[in-house]
Amino acid sequence: MKDLNAQLEAIKVVPVIAIKDASKAVKLAQVLIENGLPCAEVTFRTEQAVSAIKLMRQAYPDMLIGAGTVLTTEQVDMAIDAGVNFIVSPGFNPKIVQYCQQRGITIIPGINCPSHVEQAMQMGLRTLKFFPAEASGGVAMLKALSAVYPIKFMPTGGVNPSNINDYLSLPSVLACGGTWMVPNALIEQDRWSELAQLVADVAGIIGK
Repeated sequence: MKDLNAQLEAIKVVPVIAIKDASKAVKLAQVLIENGLPCAEVTFRTEQAVSAIKLMRQAYPDMLIGAGTVLTTEQVDMAIDAGVNFIVSPGFNPKIVQYCQQRGITIIPGINCPSHVEQAMQMGLRTLKFFPAEASGGVAMLKALSAVYPIKFMPTGGVNPSNINDYLSLPSVLACGGTWMVPNALIEQDRWSELAQLVADVAGIIGK
């Protein structure tokens, strides 16, 4: 987890992607890498997720790839087989956490309250997703949680160019998950130059 944390901290922004056409995955990965975000959280919200992950991994073996919205042990298996570096879930499900630990894959489960944090800590976790970030109290809630618990957080949900630096300014925040730089419309319409500009703009927003 230390190596993964270091990678996330260096990248600062994790593009969260719900890709509908796996044939566009390699080009998308290329755009992300060439414009300073060599990372992707490919969510299991679409049927193309596994194929997209496999294609990205084959094309870019060193890219940091996570599987998001993982809800079942079957999805854990599919994500691992596809070649992910880590798994992300929207909520804290002890069964899924335990299964990931048994499989030897890092999971960053979602939490948004003290009780969830304590349950996660009891299972040995020290890096958690804060989701949905803005709807759960945003920066103020994270400050309150961070004052009590020795946890690193990855806020996701409502994070955008106007508030991301507020999150990243917190010592407990490793990185933020976001969707604004990978809008589905641009991917589906092959508008790669516009997407590249959005990804490149992230560096300017976060002062990278």
